[in-house]
Amino acid sequence: MILNQLVQASQQRVQKVPVRERVKRIQQARKMTTPVLSFEAMLAQPGLQLIGEVKRASPSKGLIAAEFDYLQIAQDYVAAGIDAISVLTEPRYFKGQLSYLQAIAQTVSVPTLRKDFIVAASQIASACIAGASAVLLIVAILTPVQLQAFITLAHELNLSALVEVHTTAEIKQAVAAGARIIGINNRNLKDFSVNFATSCQLRQAVPAECYVVAESGIQTATQAQQLAAAGFDAMLVGETLMRAPDKGQAVMQLRAGVRG
Repeated sequence: MILNQLVQASQQRVQKVPVRERVKRIQQARKMTTPVLSFEAMLAQPGLQLIGEVKRASPSKGLIAAEFDYLQIAQDYVAAGIDAISVLTEPRYFKGQLSYLQAIAQTVSVPTLRKDFIVAASQIASACIAGASAVLLIVAILTPVQLQAFITLAHELNLSALVEVHTTAEIKQAVAAGARIIGINNRNLKDFSVNFATSCQLRQAVPAECYVVAESGIQTATQAQQLAAAGFDAMLVGETLMRAPDKGQAVMQLRAGVRG
């Protein structure tokens, strides 16, 4: 199963470091950086926010962008008015790098999300050092104890935690662990199939006090309008934007009619 392979690859590359000893230094360093709109403050804005993804490849689609000027892609997104940027940092299957995130975070004025298969606290610390505003935590690959600890650590480092779920049971686990942002993924991580209906079906199970983000399989303005009508705070779009010849135009098309 590809998910197990992704998790094993993450476990092999994580840094074995005393993360807690680094927290104070990281917190001091972040105070010296130029502030950007926080991830949660972005989600609190009126209308459906758009998180654009910078992604070179995926296990299901292979190479998506043979020419991968990640900084230009990020700048094109921002010029089109994107609200946040998700950066794939998983190197083996998604061809990502933490350095991509660091360069983008230093360049743009919108929040950035580290999207990876996080299985260790050191990955959260590294995201913070790289300048991320948020990290992705996937309920399906973490124990309840890990999930709660990682959410707590992220908040200590002034990072938001986008907690990804695929079922009602996982929503309950996320909320119990202290999640403030729930990401409903339309992609089945077992076989990587996509069902856009998943997000709207699960939306009502998310408590009103949580922000909620729809992920994967979002291709059209009509789908974006459906998400807005269902009460989503944001949508995370990757392949649709990455394959668009004119990314600025693609951003504006998706946003049509869904901003407050």
